Amino acid sequence: MDTTWKIELEKAFKETGDDFGKMQSTMTEKELNENFSSGYGGSEGCAFTAWGEKFVYFPVVYDGAEWVGYAPRNSCDIKTSHWGGG
Repeated sequence: MDTTWKIELEKAFKETGDDFGKMQSTMTEKELNENFSSGYGGSEGCAFTAWGEKFVYFPVVYDGAEWVGYAPRNSCDIKTSHWGGG
């Protein structure tokens, strides 16, 4: 499936309730909008860290499938589930 980190991050921000317009990231605008295949195979998306007001976002991969993972930005009572396959 072709996607960009911008598309995937917008989905994750919506899921967490963070404001995508206030995101800070290690990616350039080009990297954020670069198309890649998120399906199984090899990793194609670039490495990154992105920060919302409530969560920190990062790339996750399992058998080459890629998506955005996230964890709370500050100490809280939210338990983080396992990421990846298993």
